[in-house]
Amino acid sequence: MTLSIGIVGLPNVGKSTLFNALTRAQNAEAANYPFCTIEPNKAVVPVPDRRLAELAKLVNPERIVAATVDFIDIAGLVAGASKGEGLGNKFLGNIRETQAILEVVRCFEDDDVVHVAGSVDPVRDVEVIETELILADMETVEKAIQRVEKQLKADKAFKPRLDLLQALLKHLESGKAARGFFNLEKELDAEVMSELCLLTSKRVIYCANVDEAGMSEDNDHVRRLREMAQSRGEETVKISAKMEEELSALEDAERDEFLQSYGVTESGLEQVIRKGFDILGLSSYFTAGPKEVKAWTIHKGWTAPKAAGVIHTDFEKGFIRAEVISYDDYVRLGSEAKCRAAGVMRTEGKDYVVQDGDVMHFLFNV
Repeated sequence: MTLSIGIVGLPNVGKSTLFNALTRAQNAEAANYPFCTIEPNKAVVPVPDRRLAELAKLVNPERIVAATVDFIDIAGLVAGASKGEGLGNKFLGNIRETQAILEVVRCFEDDDVVHVAGSVDPVRDVEVIETELILADMETVEKAIQRVEKQLKADKAFKPRLDLLQALLKHLESGKAARGFFNLEKELDAEVMSELCLLTSKRVIYCANVDEAGMSEDNDHVRRLREMAQSRGEETVKISAKMEEELSALEDAERDEFLQSYGVTESGLEQVIRKGFDILGLSSYFTAGPKEVKAWTIHKGWTAPKAAGVIHTDFEKGFIRAEVISYDDYVRLGSEAKCRAAGVMRTEGKDYVVQDGDVMHFLFNV
């Protein structure tokens, strides 16, 4: 499985510059005018994980394969987009299938960079973006209600579904996002949410885009954005898209030194991916052998058979057992053979809950 993140924001707030930086490639045209991104840009980005390199030092594999994140950069959004303003709702379908949304918000002053609303106000900008997402979701729910009303005429069993959709529409009409509306312990709620793919049901990471001076200390714009995000139970990252773009051209050692000069311990890419993994409850386990060392993305709480299924469905269907070594034990002892001899290689069955950093071998029979 792959984490997918849609990058949204008003025009000209640094989305494409950030996209270029995150992907270490100039895949999205960055220009000082609205709507320079006409088609969505997608990039598959390796997840930075220093543990892979440490394992590779011990195993000496033919290749190293990181877990990946799909970043999708969407054309700038303006007020009225859900009704056809700007590029209209052309972008909406491109982020329906993503798991999370990164809202890039301008938090710096610069007279040379035009703001579509004429001034910098991160809270206002977020409200514009999320109002359009809610309006788009309302349209989706209204269409679903029309379909279910027709079905209800032939089958009264659709009444609970109609009641749920009508309650959801009322919730959205009050200006509230779909996040938190559904009770996923109820089968119908989970089914409807999965079918609708609502934009406002996705978790959000607010990205405060600052200039280089804003990296050392939060400015007023960043503080306001953090307060708003905290009140909504969402995460905030602060990055300088322009600085990240410069970092993308540096080697790892140079990049680390550059970050340290600003008192920053991790890049914007690392922050965004770490927050994405956290809010979606994701983790990684590893396979390590002479052919490759590879990271696999799973949901926290998954059992060994389900985790094996991300490698191949046959691994899950024919699961027998798993041989497991914790990452710390593997690095401390230096090899699989030494871990086995020390008794820290464990044999686990179908009920074993995979832990972040486990190094695993699966035995299966189909």
